[in-house]
Amino acid sequence: MFLSKKYGRKARLIVTVAIAMLLIVLILNNAAKAMFPLKYKDVVYKHAVEFNIDPYLVFAIIKAESSFNPNAVSSKGAVGLMQISETTGKWGAENLNMDNYSVSDLYDPEINIRIGCWYLSRLMKEFDFQLDLVVAAYNGGSGNVNEWLKNRDYSSSGASLDKIPFKETERFLKRVKNYHAIYKRLYG
Repeated sequence: MFLSKKYGRKARLIVTVAIAMLLIVLILNNAAKAMFPLKYKDVVYKHAVEFNIDPYLVFAIIKAESSFNPNAVSSKGAVGLMQISETTGKWGAENLNMDNYSVSDLYDPEINIRIGCWYLSRLMKEFDFQLDLVVAAYNGGSGNVNEWLKNRDYSSSGASLDKIPFKETERFLKRVKNYHAIYKRLYG
């Protein structure tokens, strides 16, 4: 009789602790998902598939660029979820044969994400799918990244960057890489 009461208490304690731990994990997971949402999920997945881009990379860029605000405008005039510049928007719209395109269309999540995914796809091809170079070029410009790769002060190999001279681009790359890892961990 004494042994069964002793083991019964231990078993209840173990079950209680296990349930409490499970609840903590669920709460933390839900909090993380609230901080790293899949807003515009259908649009992101549609265009990520269209352009063969990792959707979690797209979510990471949107979080870093606009924090999912479709009306965001940068100090340099880039707009929308993926912070597309007027020039890139026009270039993308032409390449995608988008009739009646205007710069104000970049505030439309569907158009912004489509052009952003198209642009990421172009950068992926240009930089041989090297994620660091692609993300740096997305923020700092592909011309700058190509120049940095030729400069021994920034690239000892000519194939990857040892140093990024634009602090904003360096911070952006770190942020996107962290967000990308978190998205993959939460949803992948």
